[in-house]
Amino acid sequence: MAIISVTDTFGVAPQLVESDMAEVRSLGYTTVINNRPDGEPGHPSNSKALQAAAEAQGLDYIDMPVYGMNFPASTVAEMQAAIEGHDKVLAFCRTGNRSINTWARGQSEEVDVVALAARVGFTLAQ
Repeated sequence: MAIISVTDTFGVAPQLVESDMAEVRSLGYTTVINNRPDGEPGHPSNSKALQAAAEAQGLDYIDMPVYGMNFPASTVAEMQAAIEGHDKVLAFCRTGNRSINTWARGQSEEVDVVALAARVGFTLAQ
């Protein structure tokens, strides 16, 4: 599992599986956001199984699928609300790219998200 810490309270990761949830908890995360839709090609699990594994570790779990590189305002707002309502959040998708892009769109203009994303190895979609 390759977790990338974006800020002190937000990280992204490529695909998580059920057995990753104990490590997620041990790293201090309190919430997992799944940005990967069920049924996506190559998806090794499903949201219901991931939720059960997360909750068994005492983690909050939010299923928030992002389809392609489409970031509607409602999804961005949902991501921001989830982050603001939890202590330390880990969002994941297939590569982490949709997760960081959804997060970045909700940040204030005072945050240089392009530079921050580049620092942790991502290029934001235009």
